Amino acid sequence: MGPRMTDIRIFPILGIGEVEPGDDLAGILVAAVSESGEAFQDGDVLVVTHKVVSKQEGRVVAVQDDDAYRELVEAESVRIVRRRGDLVIAQTSHGFICANAAVDRSNVAPGHALMLPVDPDRSAHRLRTLVERATGSQIAVVITDTFGRPWRRGLVDVAIGVSGLPAILDLRGTTDAHGNELAVTEVAIVDEIAAAADLVMGKASGIPAAVLRGMSRLAGDGRAADLVRPAAEDLFR
Repeated sequence: MGPRMTDIRIFPILGIGEVEPGDDLAGILVAAVSESGEAFQDGDVLVVTHKVVSKQEGRVVAVQDDDAYRELVEAESVRIVRRRGDLVIAQTSHGFICANAAVDRSNVAPGHALMLPVDPDRSAHRLRTLVERATGSQIAVVITDTFGRPWRRGLVDVAIGVSGLPAILDLRGTTDAHGNELAVTEVAIVDEIAAAADLVMGKASGIPAAVLRGMSRLAGDGRAADLVRPAAEDLFR
């Protein structure tokens, strides 16, 4: 069965400020939540954009011009899927297929670019461990990035790192309200959480984190890597 829901609440974490390499990101987030009059509770899901994680981990490099940016995209790619003009659709070392290997020049100082964390699942687990140690609450962590989608216009936030809950809610073998057995239904629950949290964070508001509260804790501890479709199952490779 799926997760039991009550009323879900999502609130942004304000006052984080600019994150620098080596900063205590967990401490910054805990302090910001406390200053807002809130406190982490068991079952909370901490949602953080990869940009602050990448900055904290030093995944920021100087790019002098467009040529240097394109070289960085190539370096972060393990396979170029398609090119169209300046747009490159590439596969990263994590297995993600996305625009420009997720190398981003937004929300960073001019003349610089951000790369993804080397291991976003490990980053999520480390952040979760530190927040739990500081607060005594059992939480989950989802690290997000903004991806485009084949066949649909517009961008949406998805999970690229997960700790403390399954990435996929497997409903195969269960039945719907009419008694029909579900044969193929797998819900990318962490992508749904990422997209929902972005509603209170936004793309240009300078709010890189939020807390989702009210979803019962799901059994299991998945990885965002679980969401990557194996090549043998991908009809479009």
